[in-house]
Amino acid sequence: MNVYQVNALTKFYSRQTCPANDQITFSVEAGEIFGLLGDNGAGKTTLVRQMANLLAPTSGTIHLFGQPLTISPLYAPGQIGYMPQDGMALNNLTVGETLYFTAHLRGLSRREARAERDRLIDLFDLGAVRDRMPPRISGGQRRLTLLAVTLAASPPVVLLDEPTNDLDPQHRRLVWDVLRDLKRQRGTTIILVTHNVIEAERVIERVGILRAGKLIAVGRPGALKAELNQHLRLEMVFAPDSPPTLPDGAAPREIAPGRWQVLIDPDHAPAYLHALTHMPSVEDFSLGTATLEDLYLTLAGKELNKLSAFSPQPSAKADA
Repeated sequence: MNVYQVNALTKFYSRQTCPANDQITFSVEAGEIFGLLGDNGAGKTTLVRQMANLLAPTSGTIHLFGQPLTISPLYAPGQIGYMPQDGMALNNLTVGETLYFTAHLRGLSRREARAERDRLIDLFDLGAVRDRMPPRISGGQRRLTLLAVTLAASPPVVLLDEPTNDLDPQHRRLVWDVLRDLKRQRGTTIILVTHNVIEAERVIERVGILRAGKLIAVGRPGALKAELNQHLRLEMVFAPDSPPTLPDGAAPREIAPGRWQVLIDPDHAPAYLHALTHMPSVEDFSLGTATLEDLYLTLAGKELNKLSAFSPQPSAKADA
C-alpha cells in the first residue's frame, strides 16, 4: 500500500527562474523508512514541506493514503507529524507542557497525554529540562524536544528534516534506534532528510537522491550501490603537506586537509595497501565497502556533468 504518491511535483518560488522541485515523481510505501539525500539547495526541504501540506506546489499532485493531500485543512495534521529543521511550537510553554498539550491536541485524553509526556521525556533523556522553556535549553536538547513533539501521540506518518542536527554521537544513535523501533513496533511510515548519510544508511530502506531540484535516483540503497560495480572505499590520513602518491587513474576526493577518500577496484586493493604501508607520510588508512554517501557523490557528479554538457559555452568574443 502506498502512503504517499507524488506525481510530477514542481515548485517555483517567486522571482526564481529555476524550479526548487522539478517534475518529481515517487511513492512511499506503508511502514517503510524512506530517506531523501541531496546537497544544500537540492530541494529537499521544499519537498517535505509540500508533503506536509505547508507549501502549495506550482503544479503536480500529492496523495496521502489515496486521498489528495489538500482534501481538507485538517487532513494532513491528522495523519502527519512534521519536524522542521528549526523552530519550536509553543515556545512560551515548558518542555513538559509542550509535550502534554501536543499529545492532548492530537486526541489523547488528559491522562493519556500525561503518560505520553512522561514516556517521551524518559525516552529522549529530557528530564533535566522538563520544566524549562525550549528557548532556554541547549541546541541538542531543543532538537530532541522537537523530535519528541513530532512523535507525540504516534502519528502514522512522520516527516523529519535533519533530525540529528546539533546532537552528540550518543543521542544521534538514540534517534536512529527510536526510528527503527517506531517502524518495527508501530508500523510508522518515516520520511527523513539527513546529511548524516553513513549513519542513516543503517536505517533507510529506500532512498531518493535529489540534485538541483530533480530526483536523479530512487531505490533500495543496496541495489543503487550496485552501480558502483562493487568498488571499495579507501580512506587515507596523512600530513597535509605530504600527500601520498597514488597509482595513475586514481581520483581521490579531499574530505578535509590531510584526509582523502578514493574508490578502488577490489583487484587493486592489495597493491594500494602494500604501497600505503611503505609511505611515511600516511598516518592511517582504512578500507571498506562503498557507502550511500559514495553513491550520492557519484550520481550527483554524473548529473552535474550532464547539465554542463548541455549548458551553452561562452563564445571566444565573450571570453575576450
